[in-house]
Amino acid sequence: MLSKRHADILDILEAEGSATISALAGRLGVSLETVRRDVKPLTEAGRVLRIHGAVGLAGRIGEAPFEKRMRENAGPKRTIARAVAATIRDGESVMLDTGTTTSFVARELMNHRRLTVVTNSSDIARTLATVNGNRVYMAGGELRSDSGAAFGKSALDFIAQFAVHHAIISAGAVDEGGVMDYALEEAEFARLVLSRGERRVVVTDHTKFGRRGLISVAGWDEVGEIVTDRPPDAAISRSLSAAGARLTLAP
Repeated sequence: MLSKRHADILDILEAEGSATISALAGRLGVSLETVRRDVKPLTEAGRVLRIHGAVGLAGRIGEAPFEKRMRENAGPKRTIARAVAATIRDGESVMLDTGTTTSFVARELMNHRRLTVVTNSSDIARTLATVNGNRVYMAGGELRSDSGAAFGKSALDFIAQFAVHHAIISAGAVDEGGVMDYALEEAEFARLVLSRGERRVVVTDHTKFGRRGLISVAGWDEVGEIVTDRPPDAAISRSLSAAGARLTLAP
């Protein structure tokens, strides 16, 4: 029989994957010894694992960073993805860069038919390949261990061959100047993706607003539309309007 505190521990681990004993004690307002006592039946039942002064949800220990990021703000990302997928018709072509929000877009496209998909993400390729008559083209090159995505010259040369209906990128940071990222190769790839689409879309949740990345991906005059879950601040909104970029809030 699980107590409410057992359930609370499992809820925290479900959201975060792992937590230290001291962090759990602070969150639950109990002593370290109480947490250790509560954790014991959960470990005996195989629900959680003990790891160096912390506990982790069984099945989450050792998971890739990309999988952890997929759980962050999953609700808003799924809402954004659903709104974008609703604007894409069967038989159209879509280019997607690697990112958690674009991976959610791929999942929302699973009921579409006869799509042509171009991506550098192995997650997106696996999601949409071999179903509903889709054709999936994946950029080649060495796959990153953290995201399972391909970058570099071979990936850029590959996607430069395509012209698609919808070019969709995720964002590492968004400010009044446009979209930014923290890694040069990812910024270069996203920039080229945007240039290959009749429709150029940035998908991002509100947590990226006001951040400033290291490398510019695109100014707002190079973006046709941004789809997000909450309105950005006034400075970003003014920049969007001045550049003629459309702001779409996912319902």
